[in-house]
Amino acid sequence: MTLSPDTTEYLARARADLRMGVPIVVAGHQAAVLVLATETLGAERLADVRMLGGTPVLALTSRRAETLKARAYDGDLARVRLPKDAGLAWVQAIADPADDLKTPMKGPLATERDGEAALHRIALQIIKSARLLPSAVVLDLADGAGFAGQHGLTRIDVNAAGPVLAMRSALHPVVSARLPLEVSEAGRLHVFRPEDGGEEHYAVEIGQPDRCTPVLARLHSACFTGDLMGSLKCDCGPQLRGALGQMGTEGNGVLLYLNQEGRGIGLANKMRAYSLQDQGFDTVEANHRLGFEDDERDFRLGADILRAMGFQAVRLLTNNPAKIEMMEKTGISVTERVPLKVGETAHNRGYLATKAAKSGHLL
Repeated sequence: MTLSPDTTEYLARARADLRMGVPIVVAGHQAAVLVLATETLGAERLADVRMLGGTPVLALTSRRAETLKARAYDGDLARVRLPKDAGLAWVQAIADPADDLKTPMKGPLATERDGEAALHRIALQIIKSARLLPSAVVLDLADGAGFAGQHGLTRIDVNAAGPVLAMRSALHPVVSARLPLEVSEAGRLHVFRPEDGGEEHYAVEIGQPDRCTPVLARLHSACFTGDLMGSLKCDCGPQLRGALGQMGTEGNGVLLYLNQEGRGIGLANKMRAYSLQDQGFDTVEANHRLGFEDDERDFRLGADILRAMGFQAVRLLTNNPAKIEMMEKTGISVTERVPLKVGETAHNRGYLATKAAKSGHLL
């Protein structure tokens, strides 16, 4: 029978639960933990966790721990012990840097250095993939399977989930249809859907590109503020329109529109980063204070879509060497880098300078 969910489907369920504030159970061979996403945690559920006994910890990425001066004994994460009198406001203030400058002294924070952190690590990976702040309240459980069954909670097996989370989900074509555009009436939109229940990604095909020759291509990450609203804080909108315009002029091309908003952290977290930038931090610093890496995107998705459409080589419209490197590593030949230098304003000059200095963009 194949009616029961597999690991990928359980992970999709776990993401939905965490976004709604519902706990999940993450279990290994000999240990299990209760996991609650800090961002969606409520006071009642936090009180319930306290009533279960034990010592709950707040799992944070090492990026966030560094900001808080908390020791990350586990390398890529820290397990901060919750003080007995810590309420919801304290927990969320540790996870969310919004008021760091108003209340910079949040410690001293005691962190766990003994015991295995594999379950906490998987918990943070799931929460990140749900586009939530990478922070979780975690409590050890004696009987994970029994507890999950008793309370109707989604249970994730860490040994099965680890390999699935490490892989990118397979993408499948859903539909394509003619889409006349301002830059070219010979436009066509292709929709691709991942198996893991995540966001769909799109390919805009201009003309009828020859599959046997390098196609003019652009990997473009979704930017609601720049692409739709005309934000002056970034150069995304001008890059999108500039790339499509160049494809229209040449008569063919493929623009891959990947739903990886805010360098892969989602729109809500991107707005949190913008708020931190208003406090004086640059793009990279803001992401780190939130607990994310410089860039959480997976450009391999673009290579997967190109291959599915029959392309093996591209002339890549980009200023980002990382995109070229990724394409080459995944078997798509980049025969030419086509610069795309557009959209500089007084509002985004610092942002562009940070991309050049810290992310290696060729500006």
